[in-house]
Amino acid sequence: MFLTISTTGTQERPATDLGFLLHKHPEKAQTFSTAHGTAHVLYPEATAERCTAALLLEVDAVALVRRGKGKSRGGAPDAALAQYVNDRPYAASSLLAVALSTVFKSALRGDCRALPERAASPLPLRIEVPAVPARGGAELVRRLFGPLGWTSVDARPVALDVTFPQWGESRYVQLVLEGEMRLADALRQLYVLLPVLDDAKHYWVAPDEVDKLLRAGEGWLAEHPEQKLITSRYLSRRWGLTRRAMERLELVRLAEADDIDVEVLDNAVLETPDEEWEAGEVRGDGADGTVQPDTAPVSEAVPDAVPETASEAVPAPDSAATPKEPSLADQRREAILTALREAGASTVLDLGCGQGQLVQALLKDVRFTHVMGVDVSVRALTIAARRLKLERLGERQAARVTLTQGSLTYTDKRLKGYDAAVLAEVVEHLDLPRLPALEYAVFGSARPSTVVVTTPNVEYNVRWETLPAGHVRHSDHRFEWTRAEFRDWAGQVAGRHGYTVAYVPVGADDPEVGPPTQMAVFTLRTSTDTPATEKGPTA
Repeated sequence: MFLTISTTGTQERPATDLGFLLHKHPEKAQTFSTAHGTAHVLYPEATAERCTAALLLEVDAVALVRRGKGKSRGGAPDAALAQYVNDRPYAASSLLAVALSTVFKSALRGDCRALPERAASPLPLRIEVPAVPARGGAELVRRLFGPLGWTSVDARPVALDVTFPQWGESRYVQLVLEGEMRLADALRQLYVLLPVLDDAKHYWVAPDEVDKLLRAGEGWLAEHPEQKLITSRYLSRRWGLTRRAMERLELVRLAEADDIDVEVLDNAVLETPDEEWEAGEVRGDGADGTVQPDTAPVSEAVPDAVPETASEAVPAPDSAATPKEPSLADQRREAILTALREAGASTVLDLGCGQGQLVQALLKDVRFTHVMGVDVSVRALTIAARRLKLERLGERQAARVTLTQGSLTYTDKRLKGYDAAVLAEVVEHLDLPRLPALEYAVFGSARPSTVVVTTPNVEYNVRWETLPAGHVRHSDHRFEWTRAEFRDWAGQVAGRHGYTVAYVPVGADDPEVGPPTQMAVFTLRTSTDTPATEKGPTA
């Protein structure tokens, strides 16, 4: 099996620079040993105007069987023969992809000390692969390479036998790619897509293949329209690995859209020992997903930040005989559940679901027939799935819940059609300029009949003895609203999108500073409703 890489140039920028980029000198042939045969690199032509590098892989069929999966003895003679008599020595596959990564390792990374500017710039490239197994035919080849910026993607089916055209076409295509492309990008695409087209790998797919896929797919896979098919085939349809890769790709896409680092975007959850989860001793609350023990004293809060699940706990009463009051987090969840029940909601979105506390509470009530938890953090969703024991749920119960990754500042067709949506302690984690995007995504696009929003009341902060004056309750809060500010925002949102809004206090309603948490319940107006934007109880 082999492929060729060609480029053109001028006397000032000679095409033979390809030798520098590939780290292989055009004037000599080189040989490299691989696990399954011998790879050769040679240059059929090398002038200033045009240069072609060829990679030829001689497959050792015996080594392939010994190192591959086909180690079993016995069986039918034809099966044994198929281990040695197959298309592997002739058709581009994962064998050639591995040879690419071995022989052109530096070029795949885009490294070239001699000509760094050439390595970073697009080149006029022509890549030819005479025989590519394509399970999906020429059309699939075009679907995979077409969105990647190539000017021409020519995938010509290879006849089974040119002598007998009536036999039809084989599953192989002759592939020719032409266009302006960085050499490193072209090689990475081939590294991923050759085994994807073959829909097979000659080696066992281990978890580290996810990292290989993400490295090779950097810059193009996260936005590829066939991302799911590519990921699934590359990982040999191992569902667990495919799901992990898809989650990480979605995180990359969202990070790029917001122009921030992936690590910053996926920082919602602190690491928590598994035994604590099994004992049920740890929980978080709100979009930040901060993990704190239910009984954590306020004095143990992180300096300059009071995590809500710790600082909002009601102080223990003096008498042990007095029933313990529920924490503010519990009161908030109960207020949300009450509002949803009164609205008659059956299907609910928990937007910014964090570690799944509210999702868990919703699933305990059979009147909620389906709950979707949405969060941008993969780690938060992983903990939520563990909390809900998704892998052990029965079929009927599992059908009631969906956990999915997504950003609340982008419209998402998956969020449409639900009766209600909840934004519990979410809005304060967004920068104020991004609130209009969240507003439109929820109220303008998803448009559920009921929306419940809770957020801290900054006026109440003076009641926390350990919270320094002028500080917000958590270091990740971008702002905290007064009651007037919250009502002003909620009233404008309701007016713009055709909702009415009611305000409900959560927690002890202090006569001077109000409740610790403020809640707004938005209800979509019908044609018979009055245009008023405020109704119901007030704080």
